[in-house]
Amino acid sequence: MKLLDLFCGAGGAGEGYRLSGFDVTGVDIQPQPKNPHRFVLCDALEFVKDNFHDFDAIHCSPPCQAYSKASKQWRKLGYKYPDLIFQIRELLKNTGKPWVIENVIGSPLVNPTFLNGSMFGLRIHRPRLFETNFPVPLLLDRCWTPIKMGRTVCSSGVVQPVGHFSGVEYVAKEMGCQWMGQKELSQAIPPAYTQFIGEALKKFIVDNTSRDW
Repeated sequence: MKLLDLFCGAGGAGEGYRLSGFDVTGVDIQPQPKNPHRFVLCDALEFVKDNFHDFDAIHCSPPCQAYSKASKQWRKLGYKYPDLIFQIRELLKNTGKPWVIENVIGSPLVNPTFLNGSMFGLRIHRPRLFETNFPVPLLLDRCWTPIKMGRTVCSSGVVQPVGHFSGVEYVAKEMGCQWMGQKELSQAIPPAYTQFIGEALKKFIVDNTSRDW
């Protein structure tokens, strides 16, 4: 099964889908030399319009700065960030494929699945929302309390890797993204998230093989 990973970055989401059995192709408008999957340098929205029929499913992680807490201070100062979720949702609906939109808390996703590192035994505080057009099982949160951003992490610490955080090697290992550096880790999601989503997606595709996607 082939999955298209739009706005793929360094491939954290794509790696989770690969681990769940998908053949992943990532698309990003910026070069991503650390992305370990098949990669296309292209505008994500233009690529999906022309190529969606070649894939069984689509994942999309559009820019989050329009909604994220980290960018709130800059938005107050008048900075404008891309707000693509509504446009992307309509585009994905028109493909007729199973799809996922991933973004931060506060983004306008519809009936999303909430995931965080504690749900997978990871000492990473990276809460994310996943809107899907297929069912995803409920997963309970252990609700670990994160330490403050930028504080030095230790073997028992839960870190929120945003900006110029410390303990890069610890974070990379804990997230399951050992191929990434600090810049990539600050934007990535742990592959465990999309491996979980990917298992539900794979089941949905198999259960609906008679449908004309």
